[in-house]
This record gives sequence, structure tokens and C-alpha cells, in this order.
Amino acid sequence: MHIGLIGLGKMGFNMRERLRRNGIDVTGYDRNPDVTDVQSVDDLISAIPAPRIIWVMVPAGAITDAVINELGEKLSQGDLVIDGGNSRFTEDQKHGELLAAKGLRFLDCGVSGGVWGLQNGYGLMAGGDPADIELALPVFDALRPEGERADSFVHVGGVGAGHYAKMVHNGIEYGLMQAYAEGYQLLASKDIINDLPGTFRAWQKGTVVRSWLLDLLVKALEEDPGLQNIDDYVEDSGEGRWTVEEAIANAIPAPAITAALFARFESREDSSPAMKMVSALRHQFGGHATRPAK
Repeated sequence: MHIGLIGLGKMGFNMRERLRRNGIDVTGYDRNPDVTDVQSVDDLISAIPAPRIIWVMVPAGAITDAVINELGEKLSQGDLVIDGGNSRFTEDQKHGELLAAKGLRFLDCGVSGGVWGLQNGYGLMAGGDPADIELALPVFDALRPEGERADSFVHVGGVGAGHYAKMVHNGIEYGLMQAYAEGYQLLASKDIINDLPGTFRAWQKGTVVRSWLLDLLVKALEEDPGLQNIDDYVEDSGEGRWTVEEAIANAIPAPAITAALFARFESREDSSPAMKMVSALRHQFGGHATRPAK
């Protein structure tokens, strides 16, 4: 199989490499001349055999809109576009309708794994028509971790369902990180705690709170034991906000996720050891930039 990939940033660059390692030919396009395989979207389309699969991995919003619109004008009937970025599910439905009117197919795919996906594989949540999912299964199988497909890939439902699942996934992630971070602050504030990094390390096996995020917390403390080099300002990617908005729209209580989102807002006003840890965790799993300590 030979696919096109538009967007070779932190995620797309590693995804191209993982696909190639697992037997998928990939031609990538990015505006950065240091990483692109071709010089234009036209060159990319020319390089991919029909029916084409083009994976879009660019920032959500206006940039994704522009890429989808361009592909809609240039691809041939029967080609398949996959949006693997963090688009809002309502935008997927618009994009799907736009492309369908031109005889093109569309899938949305939530992708989790951050900068570690190249090594570990990616968790994938796809939305769209079953026939289109079947066409793209070799791509999904190359990206996901080894083992049972159902442990790391799901066809969630129709167009938009994949990104809706990823939105909720990220909302849960907000709550988990906030809980670990508040626990960190509680331990760090108590003078009877002599080995703070060791406490978290001892939780990595056998305890009910063990997780990959906990492993990354330990890694962050090993790299910067007092988090002295990180400011407590924490961005939010948008998906936490969307999750809270969906909770409100559907009258579903989501106090943990909502509080975690509001804590990020608060981080932009006052110094907080807990929010330093949230910033450190975002950097560990996703390569998100941190602000240097003031």
C-alpha cells in the first residue's frame, strides 16, 4: 500500500516513519522543506496510485479546512481522505459532506500516543463508513501497537464518531493529569516526605494508580527533580473545552474534567507546583512546549 501524508510535524513525522517501518509506502508533504518528500500537494497526489488514501495531520481549524478544501478540488472520484488531527467532530461532518458531494470518501481518526507513538504505536479511534475503514485497515494496523486489534483500534461509528471519542479521551486525560499533579503537590508540601520521586516510583507496579502517565511523571522528576526549570503556565488544546461543552449540552455531570480545565486557566494567574507537574506531563507524552521558570 502507498499513501500520502500531509503534515509532518511532531506527530506526522513519526507516523510516516512508523508506517514505513511496517511496510506502508508513504509520500509526505509539509511546508517545511527539511522534512517534505515532495514540493506541493499536486506532486503528492501525482505520486499516489488510485484509489488514493491521503492522511491529513495538520492543526485543527482553519488549516485543516484549507487542506480538506484543496484536496476536494484536486482528488479523483473514489479517493479517501483521513483526518487524523484533533478536529472537532462537528467539523468532520461538514468535511464529510463536502467531499461526498465530489465523489470522495472521508474518515476521521482520533490518534493518541504523542511523541512516543513511533516507538510504542498509536491508539486509534476511527469514524466513517465500514467499507472505507476496511480499505484503510492496513494503515491503521501499521500505526497501532502489536497485538489484538481491538486493544488499540476501534471503528467507533459514523463520520465524526472517531474525533468525538478522542475528545472524551482527552477530557479524561485532563482529569487524570490533574489528580496526579495535586497528589504531587500534597507530597511535595509535607516535610515528613523524604523521597518524593521514590514514592511515585514505588507506585509503578502493583498499585491501583499505576499507569503510563504515572511512568511519565516519574520520568519528569528524574529529569528535573524539583521541576525548577518549568513554569506553571499550562495551555489547553481545545479538546478539554469541547468535552466540557458537550457535558453541558447533554446535561451530563463532568466535575473532574471541568475542574481540571479550570485549573489550567488558574495556572495562568498564580504559581502552582501542581500545574508545573501538569505542564511537565504534557511535555512528556506529547512534546508540548513548556515555559521556562520565571
